[in-house]
Amino acid sequence: MKIELGISTFGETTPLAETKKPISHPERIRNMIEEIELADKVGLDIYAIGEHHREDFAVSMPEIILAAGAVNTKNIKLSSAVTVLSSSDPIRIYQAFSTIDALSKGRSEIMVGRGSFTESFPLFGYSLKDYDELFEEKLDMLQAINANEKLDWKGRLTHDVNNRGIYPRVENGLPIWVATGGNPHSIVAIARRELPIVFATIGGDPLRFKSLVTIYRSAWKSFGNDWSKLRIAGHSWGWIEEDDQKAKDNYFIPVKQLVDTIAKDRRSWTEMTREQYDFEVSEEGAIFAGNPETVAKKLLELWKD
Repeated sequence: MKIELGISTFGETTPLAETKKPISHPERIRNMIEEIELADKVGLDIYAIGEHHREDFAVSMPEIILAAGAVNTKNIKLSSAVTVLSSSDPIRIYQAFSTIDALSKGRSEIMVGRGSFTESFPLFGYSLKDYDELFEEKLDMLQAINANEKLDWKGRLTHDVNNRGIYPRVENGLPIWVATGGNPHSIVAIARRELPIVFATIGGDPLRFKSLVTIYRSAWKSFGNDWSKLRIAGHSWGWIEEDDQKAKDNYFIPVKQLVDTIAKDRRSWTEMTREQYDFEVSEEGAIFAGNPETVAKKLLELWKD
């Protein structure tokens, strides 16, 4: 069984401890190209970028940055994390990632999700009343495009396409991952589609996802899916420095600023206290912060369980 290790970013522009000032969007985007190239050189398996449409995140179109990063890299896989498929055009999304695949010589992947952040819905003219239906229909469409060179499509919330070719093509099919926060119904639906799953671990004990992984594996088996195609991934926040305590102290400021900002928009979120943060960076928490040895040990303990 193969284990892959990667990193991701949302292009956060929250202030760091040293400067107390946010990075500009252009500078943050340019930095990501350097990060992709360095991640490739040190041997990481994947670099992924998330889509947002708000001031505290610099990236609204991950695929453009991934395409730029593809040119001077050799081995690293390049993915979104995630593409908000519900408010996107599946045809254009497929074409963007097939172009990345061409530039990277077969290293393109995509993670799709409903959209934990919903700013893109009013921005692009979609109703949140269709939140779930948009995602399911557009994922159907994306899978149809991925499987067939010519698309013959009739949808309720998407436009009709009459036997049109979609180009360029991904030679062996575009790997499509589906991200979830852990809703059991969504987990079973992902298994029904025979698609790989990504569990987004934002807070609390990551081991609580163990039962959800069991649900996914059981559903995969019950649908008679090809066991060799089973893929499971986990995603969480992280920060690594040479000094263990310094890493944890430095990461508190941007995490608190980010969480506190989100808490203003979401009733289900509360402002981050140092006590809460210290739990999250402990062995039982969801944040992987510390020196390389601490983070590696925590990853291995999670995998062992």
